[in-house]
Amino acid sequence: MKDTILYGDCRESLKNITTKCQMCVTSPPYYGLRDYGGEASQIGQESTPEEYIQEMVKTFRLVRDCLTDDGTLWLNIGDSYYNYRPGKGSRTYPQQTIASNNQDLPEYTNKRGNKLEGYKEKDLIGIPWMLAFALRSDGWYLRQDIIWHKPNPMPESVKDRCTKSHEYLFLLSKNKRYYYDNESIKEPAKDWGTRDRSKGKYHNKGTGLQPHSGLTKSYPKKNKRSVWSITNKPYKGAHFATFPPDLVSPCILAGSRVSDTILDPFMGSGTTAMVAKSLDRHYIGCELHEDYSNLVHKRLGVMNYCDS
Repeated sequence: MKDTILYGDCRESLKNITTKCQMCVTSPPYYGLRDYGGEASQIGQESTPEEYIQEMVKTFRLVRDCLTDDGTLWLNIGDSYYNYRPGKGSRTYPQQTIASNNQDLPEYTNKRGNKLEGYKEKDLIGIPWMLAFALRSDGWYLRQDIIWHKPNPMPESVKDRCTKSHEYLFLLSKNKRYYYDNESIKEPAKDWGTRDRSKGKYHNKGTGLQPHSGLTKSYPKKNKRSVWSITNKPYKGAHFATFPPDLVSPCILAGSRVSDTILDPFMGSGTTAMVAKSLDRHYIGCELHEDYSNLVHKRLGVMNYCDS
């Protein structure tokens, strides 16, 4: 089972995957953000953040069963604010359409209009870390939090806090030892890595300190840092939650080898599949709505994913 997308609820589809995947990279539906329609029990439409976290833990437990022993999970998740207004309840915003084929997009539904115990108006809920800690408690190794910095964030009409311009990307592993290719995603080093330090401030007579020697070696690359500045570039014709290819690419490069299989239980418009194929990997995906199949097939026909 390779290069396949299974349509339907991923909590059932994951049970049918027989191929071991080297890694999973995904961006699940955010809590209370949008109603994808059709499924009353769809992920993201739970009544409380705690119920959402519970469903996420169950889902990623199934993902863990699909991974190799040295497999990893790269999880992108955003946060939200609690904005309860007494008497107003939840709010639903107008539907939009997919530009290329006029398919309906999921509604934007604010489930956070429900009264929740333990939350105050304007509280940042803290979904990313709630989920990260819950996954750790469920047996995952929480290895790193990566900041996805967005140079072009969505504008916000707020005057009592900063405009949010980042999301989290968590690296988790199935076991203590896991596959990670740091060489594949190293960054260019700055010029100071080549300077001659043999004549530093301590190279003085009478100090008793010896000058540094042999430090003129050039270091053209350095280990990738944990803040990734990646512009969000929507794919024309895809649904609103397009996963940026430039965010997916380093995850796949570091977490897998050529010909490995990449899993995405929330495939959406197919970004993970597209990037995987461009990097000579295989993919397996799950997607709730088969309506997106035409979008996925179209994107897989694009040779250079960076231009999408």
